[in-house]
Amino acid sequence: MLTGVILCFIIGYVTIIFEHPLKLDKSVPALLMGSLCWAMVSLGHIEVVNHEHTVATLDDVLLHHIGKTAEILIFLIGAMTIVELIDLHKGFSVITNRIQTKSKTKMLWLICILAFFLSATLDNLASTIVLVSLLRRLVADKTERLWFVSMAVIGANAGGAWSPIGDVTTTMLWIGKKVSTLGLIEHLVFPSLICIIVPVLVASRLKIFQGDLKPSGRDFGTKIAKEKLLSSRTMLLVGIGALVFVPIFKSITHLPPYVGMMLSLGFVWLVSEYIHPEEDFNEERKDAYSAHKALSRIELSSIIFFLGILMAVAALESMVVTGEGGHKVGFLMSLAERLQVSIPNQDVVILILGFLSAIIDNVPLVAASMGMYPMDTFPMDNSLWHFIAFSAGTGGSMLIIGSAAGVAAMGMERIDFIWYLKNISWLALLGFLAGSFFFVFINPLIWG
Repeated sequence: MLTGVILCFIIGYVTIIFEHPLKLDKSVPALLMGSLCWAMVSLGHIEVVNHEHTVATLDDVLLHHIGKTAEILIFLIGAMTIVELIDLHKGFSVITNRIQTKSKTKMLWLICILAFFLSATLDNLASTIVLVSLLRRLVADKTERLWFVSMAVIGANAGGAWSPIGDVTTTMLWIGKKVSTLGLIEHLVFPSLICIIVPVLVASRLKIFQGDLKPSGRDFGTKIAKEKLLSSRTMLLVGIGALVFVPIFKSITHLPPYVGMMLSLGFVWLVSEYIHPEEDFNEERKDAYSAHKALSRIELSSIIFFLGILMAVAALESMVVTGEGGHKVGFLMSLAERLQVSIPNQDVVILILGFLSAIIDNVPLVAASMGMYPMDTFPMDNSLWHFIAFSAGTGGSMLIIGSAAGVAAMGMERIDFIWYLKNISWLALLGFLAGSFFFVFINPLIWG
C-alpha cells in the first residue's frame, strides 16, 4: 500500500504538470491525489508520525495537517480579498499612472523596480497582473510588450522571495515557523536584488530595449482622469498598510499570521463599507465596490489546489518507513537522509530544487522540503530555510510555467513557451545563479 500512495502522488503530479495539454484544471488531480493518498494510508493500516516525528494515531496526525493547511488557506483568502478590494477601487492606478517615460531602458528599470517592491507588499501574482494591465496601456507594440512583461515576471518572483507575504512558498515557510519576518528580509533582500539587477543590466543592453517606445495612439492623460476614483488613494494606502501590518501584528502578539490577516481584512472591509468611490455614489452602486464583489473575484480554484496538494504532501510526510539508521521515520525525511548520503552538500541539493521549481510547481516542492528537514536539526531562520525560500521563489522564473506570476502573464499576454525559453530563460538563469552565489558566498561574510 505504501507503493500505491507513492504511485498515486506521482500520477497526480504528472497530471498537474500537463494540465494545459490535458485541458484539465489542476485542482481536480490535486483533490483526487490528496484524498486518495490518505484513503490508502488508512485502508493499508500504514503507521504515521506526527510533527514531533513520533508514531501517533491517524486522527491526530490528520487533524494536525488539516489545521496547518487551513492556516495557509485562510491567510491566502484574506490577502487575495484585500488585493481585489484595492483593485475594485482602482487603487493601483495611483502608482501605475505616474509612469509616463518613453525611453525603453528607463521603462525597463521602472517596471522591474515596481515589480520587485510591489510583489513584496502584495504577492508576485497580484503584482504581475497589475503590471500587465499597465503595460497594455504604455507599450503598444505586442513584441516589445512581451519583453517587458517577461522581465516583470522575473522582478515579481525576485521581490516575492524576501517577503513573508510575497509568495505562497515564503508564506508557507513563515506560517510553518521555518523563517521569521526579519530573518527572511535580512538574509534574502540582497540576493533577491542581485537576482533582478543582473538580468536588467544585461537586458538593458539588448537591441529590443534601445530607443523610445512607439506611440500608443491613446490620450494617456484622459485615460488617467477617467480611471481615477475618489477612493483610489485611500483604499491603496489602507490595503497595503493592512498587509504590511500582518507581520507586525505577529511579532507583537506571537499569534499565527492568519489571525493578523483576519484583523486586517476586517478593517479594510470596514473602510470599504463607508467610503464613497464616486461623486454621485448611491446604494445601487455600492455592490460594484463591495467586499462581496471582491470575494467573488478571488481565485478559489487556486485555494482548492493548495488544499489538495498540501494534504497529499502531508500524507507522504506522515507515512512511517525505516530510515538509514534502521529507525522509524517519515517517508520524506527518509528521502532527505538518502539525499544527504548521496549529495552531502545541501547547497547543491537546494540549487537543484530551484531548477526543479521551474518545471514543477514550487508549492509541493517547498511543502516536501518542510517535511524532509526536522526543526530540531534545522531551527527557525537556519540558512537552509532561507536558501529554500530563495531557490523555490526565483528558480521558477527560468520557465514561463514555473511560477504563478509566469502562468498569469502567459495567460494574459499569450506568451509562447518556446519564445520565453529562447529569449528570457537565460536572463532568469543569470539572475538565479548570481543571487545564489551571493547567498552562499557573500551572505556568510555579512551575517556570519
